[in-house]
Amino acid sequence: MKDYFRPILISNADKPKDAFFLGQGRLWFNSVERLARNQPSEMIQATDLTQEWLNRLVDPRLNLAGMDLTSPCIMGVLNVTPDSFSDGGSFDDPVSALFQAEKMVQNGADIIDVGGESTRPGAKEISTVLEIERTGQVIKTICAKTNVAVSIDTRKASVAKAAVKSGAALVNDVSGLTFDPDLAPFCAEEDLPVCVMHSQGLPEVMQDMPLYEDVVLDVYDFLETQINHLIGLGIGRNRIIADPGIGFGKTMAHNLALLNRVSLFHSLGVPLLLGVSRKGFIGKITQENVAEARVIGSVSAALTCLSQGVQIFRVHDVRETRQAFDMWQTIMFGRV
Repeated sequence: MKDYFRPILISNADKPKDAFFLGQGRLWFNSVERLARNQPSEMIQATDLTQEWLNRLVDPRLNLAGMDLTSPCIMGVLNVTPDSFSDGGSFDDPVSALFQAEKMVQNGADIIDVGGESTRPGAKEISTVLEIERTGQVIKTICAKTNVAVSIDTRKASVAKAAVKSGAALVNDVSGLTFDPDLAPFCAEEDLPVCVMHSQGLPEVMQDMPLYEDVVLDVYDFLETQINHLIGLGIGRNRIIADPGIGFGKTMAHNLALLNRVSLFHSLGVPLLLGVSRKGFIGKITQENVAEARVIGSVSAALTCLSQGVQIFRVHDVRETRQAFDMWQTIMFGRV
C-alpha cells in the first residue's frame, strides 16, 4: 500500500521546536495527513516521517527563471491567440502584447507566460508554424523591452525551440511534456526549467467525461511518475515545477478536491504552480458567466492556496492578485 503525505501548513509566528519550515518559505508544519487509497486518512507527527519524505518537504525551492520562490510569485497570462477562453483576440499582435506585458510587469508580475495555442475545453490543435508565428516576435519584443523573464506555454518542441531562441527562459506544457516526445529531451539539453502539468485527455475532448479513481492521488501519481521520467532524462528536480492542472479534464468536484488538498503536492519535492484564474468552475460557483468578471473568485481561490504554500500563480489579473498577496503576507508575517 502506497502512502501519501500532506503537510498541514501554519502561518503563526510561534513555530514550535518540533516543526519544520516548508522549503525556505515562511509556513511551517509539525503534523502531516497520511493518505492511502481506499483507507481513511490519519494525522501523524512530522517527526515520524522518514528522512526522504521530510527532505522533499523542507529542501529549498531554488529560484527559477528569475522567480524568487521565497515569496509568492505571479505568472502573468499573455495569450496571443484569437480564441482563448478569457482574453482571446485582445493581445494577438506584438504591439498590444507588449503593452499588456509591460502593464503586468508594472503591476507585479514576476514572469510572463506567452501562449500561441488555445487549450481551453474544445479547442483544436493548430500548426506549429502558426504557433511560432504568433509567439516568436512577441517573446523577442518582450525580452528586449522589459526586464522580466518569459515562459512559453506550448506542448511542442519546435515551438519551444523557436521561443527559447527568441529569449524564453521556461517551458510550461499543459500536457506534462507527454504530447511531443522531442520536447523533454530538448529541455534537458538546454538545461531549461519546465512546468509539468496534469491534464486528462486532449483539449478537444478533456471535459467530455473525466473519470478518476481518486482524483487527488491519481493526479499526484501522474506528476510523480513524470517528474521521475524527466529526472531520468537529465532535468534536475530543482529545474521542475508541478501543476495539478485545475480545469483540465476535471469536473468542478475534481477541481475542489484538488484545491482542498493542494499542499499534498509539496511532497513531490518541487515548487507548485496553480492556474485557477477566471476558470469555469469559479463561474459556476459564483454564477458569473463573464470570465473577466471572475476576479474576486479567482483571487479568493489563489489566497486559499497561498495559505497552503503554493509558490507560483498563473493569473490574468496581476494587479488585484498582487494587492491581495501583499495584504495577506503583511497581516500574517508583518512584512511583504
